[in-house]
Amino acid sequence: MKFKLFTLACFLITGSIAQAQTTYQWKTGTSAGYPYKYVTNDPTKTRFYTLKNGLTVILSQNNKEPNITYKMAIRAGSNTDPRTNTGLAHYLEHLLFKGTDKFGTLNYAKEKPYLDKIEALYESYNKTTDPAKRKEIYKEIDKVSGEASNYSIANEYDKMMKAVGSGSTNAHTSVEETVYEEDLPSNAIDKFLAIQAERFRNPVFRIFHTELEAVYEEKNIGMDNDGRKMYEKMLYALFPTHNYGQQTTIGTIEHLKNPSLVEIRKYYNKYYVPNNMALIMSGDINYDDLIKKIDKDFAYMTAKPLSLYNPAPEKPLTKVQKVDIYGPSAESLYIAYRGFAQNTHQSLLLDLIGSILSNGKAGLMDININKQQKMLRAGAGYNQMKDYGIFILSGSPKASQSLEDAQKLLLEQIELLKKGEFDESLIKATVANIKLAEIQAYDNNDVRADATMNAFIQNRATEWDKMLSATDAMAKITKKEIVDFANKFFVENYVAILKHKGEDKSIIKVEKPIITAVKTNTNEVSPFTKNIIAAPVKPIAPKFLDYKKDLSFGKASIADVIAVQNTENGIFRMTYRFDMGAYNYKLLPYAAQYLSFLSTDKYTAEDISKAFYNIACNYSITVNNDVTTVSVSGLQENFDQAVALVEDVLTNCKPNEKALEDLKGRILKSRENNKLNKSAILGGLMSYAQYGADNPSNYGLTNDEIKNMKSADLIYMLHNLSNYKHTITYYGPKTLADFSTAITKAHPLAKEFTPAAPMKKFVYTKTDSNKVYFADYDMVQAEIRWVRNSGLYDPANAAKIDLFNNYFGGGMGSVVFQTIRESKALAYSTFAVYSSPNSKDKENTVIAYVGTQADKMNDAVAGMNELLTVLPESDKSFALSKTNSLNGIETSRITKDGIIYSYFADQKLGFDHDSRIDQYASLKPLNFDDVKKFHQENLAGKRYNYCVVASEKKINVADLQKFGPVTKLSLEQIFGY
Repeated sequence: MKFKLFTLACFLITGSIAQAQTTYQWKTGTSAGYPYKYVTNDPTKTRFYTLKNGLTVILSQNNKEPNITYKMAIRAGSNTDPRTNTGLAHYLEHLLFKGTDKFGTLNYAKEKPYLDKIEALYESYNKTTDPAKRKEIYKEIDKVSGEASNYSIANEYDKMMKAVGSGSTNAHTSVEETVYEEDLPSNAIDKFLAIQAERFRNPVFRIFHTELEAVYEEKNIGMDNDGRKMYEKMLYALFPTHNYGQQTTIGTIEHLKNPSLVEIRKYYNKYYVPNNMALIMSGDINYDDLIKKIDKDFAYMTAKPLSLYNPAPEKPLTKVQKVDIYGPSAESLYIAYRGFAQNTHQSLLLDLIGSILSNGKAGLMDININKQQKMLRAGAGYNQMKDYGIFILSGSPKASQSLEDAQKLLLEQIELLKKGEFDESLIKATVANIKLAEIQAYDNNDVRADATMNAFIQNRATEWDKMLSATDAMAKITKKEIVDFANKFFVENYVAILKHKGEDKSIIKVEKPIITAVKTNTNEVSPFTKNIIAAPVKPIAPKFLDYKKDLSFGKASIADVIAVQNTENGIFRMTYRFDMGAYNYKLLPYAAQYLSFLSTDKYTAEDISKAFYNIACNYSITVNNDVTTVSVSGLQENFDQAVALVEDVLTNCKPNEKALEDLKGRILKSRENNKLNKSAILGGLMSYAQYGADNPSNYGLTNDEIKNMKSADLIYMLHNLSNYKHTITYYGPKTLADFSTAITKAHPLAKEFTPAAPMKKFVYTKTDSNKVYFADYDMVQAEIRWVRNSGLYDPANAAKIDLFNNYFGGGMGSVVFQTIRESKALAYSTFAVYSSPNSKDKENTVIAYVGTQADKMNDAVAGMNELLTVLPESDKSFALSKTNSLNGIETSRITKDGIIYSYFADQKLGFDHDSRIDQYASLKPLNFDDVKKFHQENLAGKRYNYCVVASEKKINVADLQKFGPVTKLSLEQIFGY
């Protein structure tokens, strides 16, 4: 009889994390003359200010690293788009990168008449329905846009972000928010705030018609994404009147084809006002100094009366709605219920129910569906927005399983919930796991900024106290309350979205307009930007690792131990790291998957999953090509139980023939689904181009070998795993000596390790002629990757490669982005990099990419080939790229178990010290001639493999032959099965 470990685990978790109840109350304070609000016991120590003009400022101090996360959040998104101009908020987001009358322009006085004319032409274009006349107007728009570009400077905003050292420039638009995001070094606050204040002062909507094409391409990406189509149809059915369902963020094709700069300006003037905005900064700040600077720079903003979206409540849904979606990807389904407003008790209940159903270990779906392999996968969760939430059950069917059968299985779990057939201890366990996750997450500046940003969007941050106390409130919920609520909520009022494999006949092609490339004036700099770049900053000295000092090295029996002590909290992370993987043993990844379904003499597989969840610990086995890792993490107080469980599972797992047969079926179905995934297909083409027919993508067991896998072989690998050479890593509160003693006892080893089988080696092909590898896929876009093997890794080139990528093709300010997207409007997504391998015995690779509308493919390929052949020169852009590369090293801080991972990574590359030391020293003397020479030696005039995924119905295959001899690969050639 098996001991019920679940009960014991529930008892073990009644420690500090599970039972602590914290009081969160609003308080007020004043410092440096600025009043602010804060919440007691807030782990983020956030202060909420409101400036005189109504601008909300949210600051969180975290001085562990010299970096700051910044977000400017506006409480307006697609919900507030005019019904006649959907997608407008998203357009505006793109245009906020184009500059003002002070930057992004060489001479605004001369530029403005052209911009005014373009605005008027678009108004005329918008009102004209005759196709011939519209073409004439667009031709004039194209002409005037070219003339206006004589005075514009493309991506000057990104140049300034490089100058201040931002590591991540981005923005996003959603249903009720538009957010602009940066990651900056803390020594650049003054420069940074000056730029952001200017950015929102008087934005100028320049370089518009090429940006409009980029948005078209983004729409095409969405039309090729079956998951996005499912989500949009789900919203449409759940919200028949609310704009959540009636207006998509990217907008309709009809509205995209008829933009209005006048309406975009009206939108900006209406919603981009300080009393509707929040400036959020989290990181290495000083509260008092920073609030003064923000107040000074943003005082020009003037509050305006607000009229926000205030919809009538949706009527209750009273029937089941079924929606069928078609597309080339694998079958899947959603079952969705309309939820409740943010911070309501009902939403808290649904959040908790989501974890009771699906938490990755012990939820009803985890145990009853995933553990028993009744579907390919199943999950549940609650997505919260301001006015409503969405509770979603999701899944993918197994082979020969209908979507309707999968739907029935998901709904059966709801019925079990309604009957109360779950253990009440799941509530405590969920609370404990959430609290553990919060402890780890709130150490991250991005998480802090995201949390407070969501609070501002959903409730103007007036309910931050409720959001912090939500987990404690969850702990007070009883099983009876859940069951009573579930029986009222989960009725015949859901939306079933069934995604079938098939042709989507609803897709409308956006006609490609004729666009003349605009000038980017890359080497020009506005006076405003010149002053920003020239402004002095206090330098930040780099901090490099000293592996001999920063790591503790020891032994546990015959295994090496590498440790970093955690002095901040009671969390541990431990791994057994084996220098072998799928390239040594083809069966190993399948053995790792099999383990999830196996019992031991003491415990069932279900008991083991529940036990880990109930002690708020995690374990996993990850098999990569050359490294296998057994990972265990959680609270140090539960270390002994967690490790004992892992050891028992690895040592004493028993065969389960039914589980193996089910696993085989799921693996084969996953393989079939993989053949329907265009990203996987493109990755397979690249692998074929790099290595030929014998390559990593098609290396592995054949389908017949999968069918013939034996439990005995898999069990043998698991039982003997610890006999292979491995290193034990530990990040946690214990000292090296104490940990070594504990793990030696818990993890018994033989007198010597068993040698691993030789690792499979792949032979790189010589890229001595242009070749095309093509795969046919039903899609709107064409995706093209250039691939070229470029010789063995050389550590002496690391700095040069980093600088080259920064300048050439690695960001919004890069040569590739500015030319392909900004100037020629040929793609939404494009890049080109010289990619270094992770091991000294592997080759470098030149990789370029364009995802473009199929009828633009030839132009896009020609555009990229020009850049691969001739490197455009811009001294000023190069100087900014170099500053950015240096700054990236100066402000980088590798901490915690990141030190261990850095040590292993450097070892694989042949370094016995922090490789950044060499890279930083080598960066300093580099000049443009070095980068130009690198381009000439490694890219210019070279031969390339063109990897193309596109629909034969939408491209002319004869066009591909212009690039090189075409090899159309079958899916079996790509995947090996």
